[in-house]
Amino acid sequence: MRLKKAIFCAGLMAGMAATAAFAQDAAPAAAEAAGQGSEAAAAAVSAAPSPEVAYIFNTLLFLVGGFLVMWMAAGFAMLEAGLVRSKNVSMQCLKNIALYSIAGIMYWIVGYSLMYTGVDGGYIGTFAPYAFDAVGGNALDTGYSTASDWFFQMVFVATAASIVSGTLAERIKLWPFLAFTVILTGFIYPIAGSWKWGAGWLQEMGFQDFAGSTLVHSVGGWAALAGVLLLGARTGRFAPDGRGVAMPGSSIPLATLGTFILWLGWFGFNGASQLAMGTINDASDVSRIFANTNLAAAGGVVAALILLQVIYKRVDVTMVLNGALAGLVSITAEPLQPSPLAAILIGAVGGVIVVFTVPLLDKLKIDDVVGAIPVHLFAGIWGTLAVPLTNADASFGVQLIGIAAYGVFAFVASLVVWGILKVTMGIRVSAEEESLGLDRTEIGVEAYPEFAVGRV
Repeated sequence: MRLKKAIFCAGLMAGMAATAAFAQDAAPAAAEAAGQGSEAAAAAVSAAPSPEVAYIFNTLLFLVGGFLVMWMAAGFAMLEAGLVRSKNVSMQCLKNIALYSIAGIMYWIVGYSLMYTGVDGGYIGTFAPYAFDAVGGNALDTGYSTASDWFFQMVFVATAASIVSGTLAERIKLWPFLAFTVILTGFIYPIAGSWKWGAGWLQEMGFQDFAGSTLVHSVGGWAALAGVLLLGARTGRFAPDGRGVAMPGSSIPLATLGTFILWLGWFGFNGASQLAMGTINDASDVSRIFANTNLAAAGGVVAALILLQVIYKRVDVTMVLNGALAGLVSITAEPLQPSPLAAILIGAVGGVIVVFTVPLLDKLKIDDVVGAIPVHLFAGIWGTLAVPLTNADASFGVQLIGIAAYGVFAFVASLVVWGILKVTMGIRVSAEEESLGLDRTEIGVEAYPEFAVGRV
């Protein structure tokens, strides 16, 4: 027993001695650690990317984001091909590849300069083709390649034109539509875009639209609304008593594929609108934008799904597809600042908007074939209004001014252009051509020749 006590006491004394020794060493060790921390912080500062490295990553972001948004052209083509009747599928495919090509040429000839060159707080840029960097040259002072910026901005204007295509499907003539596309992509969209993204008067006021809920989607929606009011509904779309008559699309699988392609492309649409990836903070923000974009689309789907079941006791897949797109449009005005829950709720409201406004258009006898006006115009307005809920730099008053300004300009300008085209060229095919289908009568190539001939 005495031996155990002796061992215990010896151990206790040794422990106390070790503790005292550790305490004596703690202060120098802490000081050394603090010194190492300062050195590490200094090293982190010195390890910040050089302008050349930042230039490369920023340029890469524009290029990757740009080709993702370009892929959205395929999404619009497939969505529209699936939602129109089989006798008009080839026409929608032709319109989409044509409008993308026209948008690219017009945005180089005059669009980019109108939108970004010499706006200086005003209302319009300059009328001139845009020049890229010389071969082997660079624009290091801007932080990104000139051509990469042009490419990224160009694919946005093509998106606005695609919105118009779907709304006016199945009865619009090809060439008047393409003529309108020239004006929209070369002049209307760039002038409107200059007010915010070109450092114009709305930018000076503090209007916020991160990636284009209003600048892209609502502008396209207003142009579509102006066109459909002058064009009129498809023959047989509304009964004599005003009741809407369903005209099912040709392929739900194609429409679903188009929606998923658009969803994928939206990561470039919103993510690359960060406009920089040369720092750790920028890379983290791009990641956050991707996550919020996805959550908002999911919120739109689930909200539409539940609401359709509650109201109609069944779920219309086309409305759910548009719910996803409305969620994406809704978050586009501010995809960075919202929390995950806020992103879901913002997208969910977009889905609710689709469920209620598609029947509203039917009551007004506005024939929007693919539901583009609820998705892009109405959800775009909601997304722009929602910005101040999560972004302290935005105000509801300025957001309303921006929404109104874009609405008046885009709608009136489009209405004038459509009116001129209607008087000079005629914008609607004949009743016989519409009945036979535009694939046969306008372009002579049927998407489904074994099934489409003579079918309504």
